[in-house]
Amino acid sequence: MAPSRSRVAGLLALLLTAAASPAGAAEVFVEAESFADRGGWQLDTQFIRHMGSPYLLAHGIGTPVKDAATAVNFPEAGEYRAFVRTFDWVARWDAEGSPGRFQLSVNGKKLPETLGTQGKDWAWQNAGTVTVDKGEATVALHDLTGFDGRVDAIYFTTGTEPPPNDSTILPPWRRALLGLPEEAPTKDGYDLVVIGGGYSGLGAAISGARMGCKVALIQDRPVLGGNGSSEVRVWAMGHIRRGNYPRVGEIIEEIADHATKSPGTEEEFEDEKKEKIVRAEDNIDLFLNHHAFEVESKDVEGGAKRITGVSALDTRTGEITRFEGKLYADCTGHGTIGAEAGADWEMTPEGRMGMSNMWRWDEVDQPTEFPDADWALDLSMKDFPYPRDHHGQWFWESGFNKNPLGGAEAIRDWNLRAVYGAFDAMKNGDGAAKHRNAILTWVAFVGGPRESRRLLGDVQLTQDDIVDKREFPDGCVPSTWSIDLHYPKEQYAEKFPDNPFISYAVHDQRIDRNYGYPVPYRCFYSRNVENLFMAGRNISVTHQALGTTRVMKTCGMMGEVVGRAASICIKNGCTPRRVYQDYWPEMVELLELPGKARRETVNDEIVVPDDAMKLAPGYGPPTGLDPAELDGLVVDDRAAELEGAWTEGTGLKGYVGYAYRYASPGSGAKATFKATVKETGRYDVQLAWLPHENRGKTVPANVTVGRTSKDFKLDMTKPASGKNDFESLGAFDVRAGETVEVTIRSEGAGGNVHADAIRLIKVGEPRVGQPRSGEPRGNE
Repeated sequence: MAPSRSRVAGLLALLLTAAASPAGAAEVFVEAESFADRGGWQLDTQFIRHMGSPYLLAHGIGTPVKDAATAVNFPEAGEYRAFVRTFDWVARWDAEGSPGRFQLSVNGKKLPETLGTQGKDWAWQNAGTVTVDKGEATVALHDLTGFDGRVDAIYFTTGTEPPPNDSTILPPWRRALLGLPEEAPTKDGYDLVVIGGGYSGLGAAISGARMGCKVALIQDRPVLGGNGSSEVRVWAMGHIRRGNYPRVGEIIEEIADHATKSPGTEEEFEDEKKEKIVRAEDNIDLFLNHHAFEVESKDVEGGAKRITGVSALDTRTGEITRFEGKLYADCTGHGTIGAEAGADWEMTPEGRMGMSNMWRWDEVDQPTEFPDADWALDLSMKDFPYPRDHHGQWFWESGFNKNPLGGAEAIRDWNLRAVYGAFDAMKNGDGAAKHRNAILTWVAFVGGPRESRRLLGDVQLTQDDIVDKREFPDGCVPSTWSIDLHYPKEQYAEKFPDNPFISYAVHDQRIDRNYGYPVPYRCFYSRNVENLFMAGRNISVTHQALGTTRVMKTCGMMGEVVGRAASICIKNGCTPRRVYQDYWPEMVELLELPGKARRETVNDEIVVPDDAMKLAPGYGPPTGLDPAELDGLVVDDRAAELEGAWTEGTGLKGYVGYAYRYASPGSGAKATFKATVKETGRYDVQLAWLPHENRGKTVPANVTVGRTSKDFKLDMTKPASGKNDFESLGAFDVRAGETVEVTIRSEGAGGNVHADAIRLIKVGEPRVGQPRSGEPRGNE
């Protein structure tokens, strides 16, 4: 019979330990993340999959941080050689200066070697020897620079050889030296295991829990929010509570920050609020500081796979816990869980968006100094955009064609070199005279990535789908951000063409910013891993479509939908795919519930508490004329494409829907109404407005059908001549599937412009043999 996996691991651990040091040598192994007092050192968990472990980072932005210290038990007295796993983090670019220097001390005695000065990648560096008594001693890390020295682990031995330089996550020799069990304990009984605690993971966990699912929420950082946390400080963008299901987004409204700038202050991102809301849910078990790294799956009928377990590393203790659930949600941003499970995925080979590390500076009332940063990027003031508002914003971005997975640490470190190089230019270079009193107050060491893997679902959403407003029957998450793609900014890329660090955004504005494009549910589950959901920037979209779906509030709403779909899966014993195929009417009922609706289990009655949010303004029964009760094809102002500054109003009665819009003359405002007909015919095209003395007498309007275009000047101080305050703009021949566009503008209007609705009424068949032109009845 073949030996068990645990027995093989145990034997391998003994062999590796024996190979690491001479027989009889005493050994002590200390993971840096386990230090009882981290002092000013930060726990960095971003690159565990690349280098094998969390580590401590001396992120003092130029000021040495307070010592990290911990008690270590030495098994016997004697002389120990100390090895520290670290490296010179700028050496990969052959930069001189070794900014991350530090020393190791035992019982207050500093070992002779300065660390963080060797190597281009993680390896064991000899710190020197120290003589200790048997028993407890204090081991400390002493930072020398404040410039991001880093420590993975410390190994003391009475021998002479370092341990293996293995970047596998918790290889057997580490487990053996740490005294960890060979078999990880299992936590089971979960309906939904959510991996990732950003906005998408929060939405999935809270939504699933409130709909009766038992949820495990696994997050590898000490705070929730992901890019929207105080660690990264990207303000939450994307409109919520609108579209086909305006209740979706109410959970995100509860947790979202209200930062006024990006990056804002630590307090603005409200980490504590997010955690408090999660911990208030009895159905959620929250596991902060847990990094999910191993996925077990099995083949099932039809060539698909099924996840059977996920293992996570406690980033403080090194302990591993295995999690079992019926369903899993990959909210990691990188599609990590799906990729490990064998899910189909893709990643754009070139031209990906990069990672940002934002920063802030301030001014004090006296001159300050900043250490010379010769190892940073060699910059002058012309090499970067001046942060006039004291913010290094989103466009401090690099790594466009670098590996966003295995190369993420190098991308982050390059960003740090750019930031430090810029501030060095401000303080010590050609900007010194202007910035005598400037101080660097915050630099994000946790990167804000935008793009890597995308897991493939039954639908892969494209840019054309969004721009053409392709209707999917399961469209449910409104995406309102423009198609926002980032590229290196050429004027700043000349000096560092291999890895530019300033970006610019290209916005495709053909997005319904008000109502939102409804992203289909079928983008939120894997097409070949039958129990895997996904939410966030790793959903099933193309690179171009990611430009609009990737912002945090939109990602959070995806999570809300996933959580409610998970409850249907558990209730009916079905897969995520079958929610769409067999249970979509039930899903619609859940999507129409308030965000605070809840049930204890999936089989209990749903209760709507008294503090449930009211429907977002503009939803629910119309407060004006109901478009559904009017004749013809009606397009309300909520569905119009609006440019410029428009104000919503309800003071003039008789409006269509929930309100109307008005704009000042000469403001550059423009409203475009689009209506697509299903049947070929001749249609009377009508525009609605409500008269007022401050309205324009010469409001420019245009009707376009195919190659036919007619211009008008409308007097909106007078009532429209037709029923329900609609004015006919003429009859036009329109083919089935063709779109009629009605546009009004503020330029030359002579007063305020009013935009309320259009409607098309079929008045007959097309005029055979006649040119496709209108017969306008307004003031042409």
